[in-house]
Amino acid sequence: MTPNIIFDLDGTLLDTLQDLRNAVNFALEQHGLPLRSPEEVRRNLGNGIRFLVEHSVPEGISDEQLNSVFEAFRGYYLQHCQDCTQPYDGIMEMLEALYEMEIPMAIVSNKTDPAVQELRQQFFSRYIDVAIGESPEVRRKPYPDTVLKAMKMLDIPQEGTYYVGDSEVDMQTAAAAGLPCLSVLWGFRDRDFLEAQGASCFMEHPRDVVAFVKDLVGKS
Repeated sequence: MTPNIIFDLDGTLLDTLQDLRNAVNFALEQHGLPLRSPEEVRRNLGNGIRFLVEHSVPEGISDEQLNSVFEAFRGYYLQHCQDCTQPYDGIMEMLEALYEMEIPMAIVSNKTDPAVQELRQQFFSRYIDVAIGESPEVRRKPYPDTVLKAMKMLDIPQEGTYYVGDSEVDMQTAAAAGLPCLSVLWGFRDRDFLEAQGASCFMEHPRDVVAFVKDLVGKS
């Protein structure tokens, strides 16, 4: 059986930290609020942009101001989501190898769906046709909805499908969808944190994903 791979986006395929931090700090600055460091932004990634903004503003601000900050962030990020964002080293070579092996692939993300579609088109259109972001139609991760929708669109079974991500949210999502999770170590979480969350299968470099898949194909 040919394996199938579903990828997280931020922290797995793309290094989006700088663009996300720029958007956070633009929105905060517009409202006279303290700016956030890369590490502060990094640890709040993975749960969607609303979570990111909610955990970037100071405690005690009004819902009205929070919503205003969120809208400023969202508007800025949609215009600037490609300013600094690039695939991690080795990602394009990994995708090329998997594509040549005819491995079905998809992207699921808690980023807004318009941004996900734009980034897929910009970086991955040769390799990946199915990409699903946050929208009113599907619950965001760690609910399994985006993963299950991707599997349906690819017409692939649960058996033989693997989820690749960098965070505890990805581990929870994979578990909710009944899939094994390959936890990458080049993203937004480190190995100690992931191990504390129960991760057991680690990919240190994108080439390790290729080796993992080749091993599966060799055993099939």
